[in-house]
Amino acid sequence: MHEAKAIAVVAADPLALTLLKPPGEMGADVAVGSMQRFGMPMGYGGPHAGYIAAKEAYKRALPGRLVGVSVDSRGNRAYRLALQTREQHIRRGSATSNICTAQALPAVIASMYAVFHGPKGLKAIAERVHRKAGRLADGLASLGFSIAPQEFFDTITVEVGPYQGLIMKNAVDNGVNLRKAGRDRIGITDDERTRPATLEAVWRAFGGYNLVYRDEFPKYRLPAALIRKSTYLTHPVFHMNRAESEMTRYMRRLADRDLALDRAMIPLGSCTMKLNATAEMLPITWPEFAEIHPFAPVGQALGYAEIIEDLSNKLCKITGYDAFSLQPNSGAQGEYAGLLTIRAYHRSRGEEHRSICLIPASAHGTNPATASMCGMNVVVVATDAKGNIDLADFCAKAEASAATLAAAMVTYPSTHGVFEETVHEICAITHANGGQVYLDGANLNALIGLARPGDIGADVGHVNLLVCACAPMETYIKAAE
Repeated sequence: MHEAKAIAVVAADPLALTLLKPPGEMGADVAVGSMQRFGMPMGYGGPHAGYIAAKEAYKRALPGRLVGVSVDSRGNRAYRLALQTREQHIRRGSATSNICTAQALPAVIASMYAVFHGPKGLKAIAERVHRKAGRLADGLASLGFSIAPQEFFDTITVEVGPYQGLIMKNAVDNGVNLRKAGRDRIGITDDERTRPATLEAVWRAFGGYNLVYRDEFPKYRLPAALIRKSTYLTHPVFHMNRAESEMTRYMRRLADRDLALDRAMIPLGSCTMKLNATAEMLPITWPEFAEIHPFAPVGQALGYAEIIEDLSNKLCKITGYDAFSLQPNSGAQGEYAGLLTIRAYHRSRGEEHRSICLIPASAHGTNPATASMCGMNVVVVATDAKGNIDLADFCAKAEASAATLAAAMVTYPSTHGVFEETVHEICAITHANGGQVYLDGANLNALIGLARPGDIGADVGHVNLLVCACAPMETYIKAAE
């Protein structure tokens, strides 16, 4: 790929990389993947943290901020934002970092999982996962099935010929879901939660009623040339916490260094104030919620379907919109999904050339970043002396870009907590010039029961449920009144 002047990107499971040579050592320029294996339940598809890593040459193109080690004015070790690329506020027209708090939370969970287990603990988990996959493959091979590939970490594909349907049904009858691969193969993946009884259930599905799990060490199925020899997680913090009480104290020390709602008022927008009661957090620990795989058959997830339909219907009534998607797991992802919807709308009308997105200078920083990520060209609209949208400037820029106007992004109430009286006019101007209005609903808690974004004139929007559905709504409604 490098000879063709291309960039090599590798998708890799970080748990597997405790045993396998890292992509950077193989020559890859970029590595990406999911951190779900680091302490996050499947949760019917999310939310999960992801990661992106790159060679030195590409570090300034990475979204977000990178933390570096430095020294302070007294010569002590200090951590600082080595690359201050919070570009939503610096170069809004080409920003790419639309990361928000809800996306950071799974990343914190994954990092604490690594801190608690350390390099040795993570490697031990990976070895157990690999051993179970090896035992599974050996058992199926003893039944006469052909296994591919011969070298693997946790996933195998079994040639089953015309018996695919029968084996899949047998598996469900034994309480196991397998993956259909083509017309004559079945894919199987094990993980940290796989138990001996699970492997025996899989063998029974394949006809191995007499196979019994034995806690023996099967041979390594990893390619010898790709066994990891380099060290990882060398920072002292990954070697200091092994007891739950010690880990709890460490996390408390970190919390004490932050300004939190249990200590003081946070002087930031309401989209940052998250008050999640314990009663609301407990269900994510229940297996019925946490352990459902996103590819589980629909008939096995009827409870999730009921919850999703019920919540969607309630949100439609609250907001005045016609339909809801509950797939985005953060406000920033909601923005991204919303602008992609607007782009798809224009494409369906043969107007794919529409790419201008009008965004007020007062908007949340994720707005311009999201527009850039969706391939839109950001045009910043001025604000008046009070911080509200300058209607004359908005109108002028909408008319100037009428032929290519795709969208306008509006936050209502605004980021500085004002119900701007010109919101109806802004929607009308946008529509008159061929664009769609995206309403940032991070502060919906100020509207519930009083006004609906759909009635205001917005076409698409997102709702921050972690704000307006996790704190007592009566408080916000009374405050709004």
